[in-house]
Amino acid sequence: MPKKTVEEDLTASLFGDITKTLPESKETIEEIRADIGNCTRCPLYEGRTKIVHTTGNFSADLMFVGEAPGADEDQKGEPFVGRAGQLLNKIIEAIGMKREDVCIGNINRCRPPGNRTPTLPEAHTCRPFLIREIAVIRPKVIVVLGNTACQNLLDTKVGITKLRGNFQDYYGVKVMPTFHPAYLLRDPSKKRETWEDMKKVRDYLSGLK
Repeated sequence: MPKKTVEEDLTASLFGDITKTLPESKETIEEIRADIGNCTRCPLYEGRTKIVHTTGNFSADLMFVGEAPGADEDQKGEPFVGRAGQLLNKIIEAIGMKREDVCIGNINRCRPPGNRTPTLPEAHTCRPFLIREIAVIRPKVIVVLGNTACQNLLDTKVGITKLRGNFQDYYGVKVMPTFHPAYLLRDPSKKRETWEDMKKVRDYLSGLK
């Protein structure tokens, strides 16, 4: 029987045991982007301006994963560049890092109409590419931002308020669920809880050095 490629192995595991070790990847980020191409795999392509790929340091210890691009991201083709992105930059700086030190992406790469929540089929169509990128980047910690991204990455129905504050395991990678910066802009009272989450991330990474 032919050996499965990393993408086949990961895709087969999407609804399986995510506590398994992340498979080794021989791909590159460029190869994954080439595979994505001018994607028309789900209806979201019809309204997009640009595909918003994962960006940043592809050998980073820390990765952030959000839900989907907004209007600013759709225009620029880069994740987290609007008001929520500015707040994310401050969060990153608060733990002693810079944006260029980390990797930032989304479950979905195309903006949903009206910034609605991506449907499950839309998320599940795009998610394998993110998982393949995670296998290439091999971060020590993934901070997953918001309910939708958290549920889609961890394949759970448990909400962000119950998951946040505690590390989860994802193919051997530590995952810290926390609130999305856009939500923090709407409800600044949650910033304190987010800061507590990020201190745990900072302390965990410091302990690895």
